[in-house]
Amino acid sequence: RTEPRREKMSASLEAIFSNAELNLKKKKIEKKKAPAAKKEDALKIDIIPDHEMADIVIEDEDVVVMPDFTVKPIQTENRTKSKNQPNIYRASQNQIFSSEGGISRGGRKKHKKAPREQGSEIVSSVNIPKEIRVYEFADKIKKQPSEIIGKLFALGMMTTKNDFLDEDAIEILASEFGIEVNIVDEAQEFDYIKAYEDSEGEENLIARAPVITIMGHVDHGKTSLLDYIRNSRVASSEAGGITQHVGAYMVEKNGRKITFIDTPGHEAFTSMRARGAEVTDIVIIVVAADDGVKPQTKEAIAHAKVANVPIIIAINKMDKPNANPDLVKTGLAELDIMPTEWGGSYEFVPISAKTGDGIENLLEIVLLQADLLELKADPSKQAKATIIESSLQKGRGAVATVIVQNGTLHVGDTVVAGIAYGKVRALSDDKGRALKQILPGECGVIIGLSEVPGAGETLIGVSSDKEAREYASKIYEHQRQKELSKSTKVTIDELSAKIAEGSLKSLPVIVKADVAGSLEAIKASLEKLRNDEVKVDIIHSGIGGITQNDIALASASENCVILGFNVRPTGEIKELAKERGAQIKTYNVIYNLIDDIKALLSGLMSPIISEEALGQAEIRQVINVPKIGQIAGCMVTDGLIARGAKIRVIREGVIVFEGNVSSLKRFKDDAKEVAKGFECGVGIEGYDDMRVGDFIESYKQKEEQATID
Repeated sequence: RTEPRREKMSASLEAIFSNAELNLKKKKIEKKKAPAAKKEDALKIDIIPDHEMADIVIEDEDVVVMPDFTVKPIQTENRTKSKNQPNIYRASQNQIFSSEGGISRGGRKKHKKAPREQGSEIVSSVNIPKEIRVYEFADKIKKQPSEIIGKLFALGMMTTKNDFLDEDAIEILASEFGIEVNIVDEAQEFDYIKAYEDSEGEENLIARAPVITIMGHVDHGKTSLLDYIRNSRVASSEAGGITQHVGAYMVEKNGRKITFIDTPGHEAFTSMRARGAEVTDIVIIVVAADDGVKPQTKEAIAHAKVANVPIIIAINKMDKPNANPDLVKTGLAELDIMPTEWGGSYEFVPISAKTGDGIENLLEIVLLQADLLELKADPSKQAKATIIESSLQKGRGAVATVIVQNGTLHVGDTVVAGIAYGKVRALSDDKGRALKQILPGECGVIIGLSEVPGAGETLIGVSSDKEAREYASKIYEHQRQKELSKSTKVTIDELSAKIAEGSLKSLPVIVKADVAGSLEAIKASLEKLRNDEVKVDIIHSGIGGITQNDIALASASENCVILGFNVRPTGEIKELAKERGAQIKTYNVIYNLIDDIKALLSGLMSPIISEEALGQAEIRQVINVPKIGQIAGCMVTDGLIARGAKIRVIREGVIVFEGNVSSLKRFKDDAKEVAKGFECGVGIEGYDDMRVGDFIESYKQKEEQATID
């Protein structure tokens, strides 16, 4: 009975499940049918109007409640409905989810900014200053800074929005964005030199004193010549007997004044010689008759030619027995400086600064050349002068030596010279005598500037203190922006170089000098002292004595050295430096300073390891000694084999091992060394693969201190 029942039950189950499958397929087919089109007059019904949803209570935390997705598809709204028609479904949905106990997403919704009107964004042309940052440029052309940075990155420049753009980058960006750019030089707004030259007024030109620059190689007698002309002893007061400052002096000849500029001859003072050539009317090149043409002679001639000024050659030291003026003439002829007696256009005057021979003739030629140039100026105008040298003196403040080129400089005049400005409190000549005024072509020393001006700066007289201050402040800000621009701009190519430079060993130094010209020369010389391993890092420089701030800065920097040139620390500063462990080195001759820094840099460099070959020995027999290892019976074939030396094992011309000699015996006795032609037993530390026929090469390593060129 049970079997028929089971058969009936299984048949009924099959029928149930088969019907279920058919029903499921029908439902799927029905679901695929397209929904009925929505009628125009149909309205949506809010299924749950203004009712709060009950909180969901889960009685059993282990039971997972799954959401029910079996709902009818929501019909889409008719696209043709009016914009003002309310969205009933969305309204009801917001009401449901914003009710208490629900989840409100309305607050999280991000409101998109309304797009800007494109018509106001179009820029066809714009004025751009020379010094402009990326974000400022973007603002002017109505673009995002990210667009500018992207364009520059594609061109190989890594920039941020605060970096400055150069003219080339501005022009490239202008072409990329299709904008016409007019680059404006903002420096013209505070170009007080141009404003002076453009000032209207009738010129009352009269003859002025000529400005003569004496140039040449070191120790060829430039200052000695000027000493004789001035009847003074300037060079004897200079350390080492060489000139290390630019000096300006006045002399009289035949009732006429002549201004002389004396420039240093040392190679470090290149910029001083260039500055002297720029402000001069005539250049006298001094060449020693017993020494001939030297590197700084050639450099001085090059500076004079660039400045396009007449050149007079003074062949000095004619009193010496080995004087050879023809040697000088031949050397200069190779530089296209031909004497008049050889058919050239340059005057060669043989002189002796020691005895005075030929100096009167030299001055006559100088005055004759000045007459040919017809040098004139207007003394009635405000002064225009050039700063030859500047310094900071205790009790006097900023002091500057100037040569007036046009106009007249009076006591009480308001002047501006770069970032320095002020009222002239006092004027004096080269001998310290007080002056009331300095006429065109004459030189003098002025006191009263707000700070030490840069050597080579142009000084201009202005009408008011306010005008001078405005010029100085604008120039300072402009220079600061330029420095910032230099420090921030970097290309991809330069990045690797900067990374490599970061691995260099550097010697931090603080440089203090008595005058601006010397400081300029020292900094230029120190920056050249570098190679692939070491460099000098000038962390601070200034004019004047060594101060407590310098000591504090040096003590904060590891291994920093304070270099003083023609300045000396006081007792208080010395004690403070000793207390803080700051090292101070003072000099009065520039090449001593440079030599010392070279030595310090050489100490930072890795030593040069060199080899010295001692000798070779051939292995004739190999003996295995218990607990010791192999001992090679050798014949020394060249030089000697030394105990404690380094050795190489050479097999068929190839090095197979490098190590040290562990033992060296001559018969049964220990030996320090075995010379050529003798037999010996050699033990090699850590090597047990010696073979008959191998060669042992003995050598020693030497460490030498590297030097910087």
